[in-house]
Amino acid sequence: GVAPGYTTTATAAGTTTLTVASTQFQFFTGSTTQTVVLPVTSTLTTGFPFTVVNNSTGVVTVNSSGGNNVLVMGPQSTAQFTCILTSGTTAASWSVQTTYANVPQNSQSAAYTTVLSDSGKHILHPTADNNARTFTIDSNANVPYLIGTTITFYNQINTVTISITSDTLTLAGAGSTGSRSLAASGIATAMKVGATSWVISGVGLT
Repeated sequence: GVAPGYTTTATAAGTTTLTVASTQFQFFTGSTTQTVVLPVTSTLTTGFPFTVVNNSTGVVTVNSSGGNNVLVMGPQSTAQFTCILTSGTTAASWSVQTTYANVPQNSQSAAYTTVLSDSGKHILHPTADNNARTFTIDSNANVPYLIGTTITFYNQINTVTISITSDTLTLAGAGSTGSRSLAASGIATAMKVGATSWVISGVGLT
């Protein structure tokens, strides 16, 4: 059965490998990254849960026992991983439910290209930087965000161009593709809907 209790691990750019005997709740603290490897599912029963809480300021990457990415967790996020297949070693053997305590902020006052840890965050262009800027969503080839990833952009001043590297960015409703312009006080959210496809919508977005 499920091992009650919790374990706290300080992130150290290392790997934490879980087993059937690991405690149900896994807390991570610190200021760097960590990789978590979920147990071999053949040692579990269906419905077997683990909850991972990332209280660190770094990214916690959760992989299946076969090394397949299940979830990339940003800071201050929680996810429950439930075994749904007791065969296979891929992400398909796990069901994932995620929550953020908030929508973390990444403030940028220069041209910026998104990174993996921006998943679930909002990118702020602050009032202190009264210059037109370009924020670029990196390509799947460079940053393999999971399908369903969202990134929000909020522009407090001037104009922000939201572009994408080689992949496709589609404006919701209109269906047109390409870079978008976000006016002052505008907010827009982009969601990954395919391996190389994103859709974006918002207020003040053209």
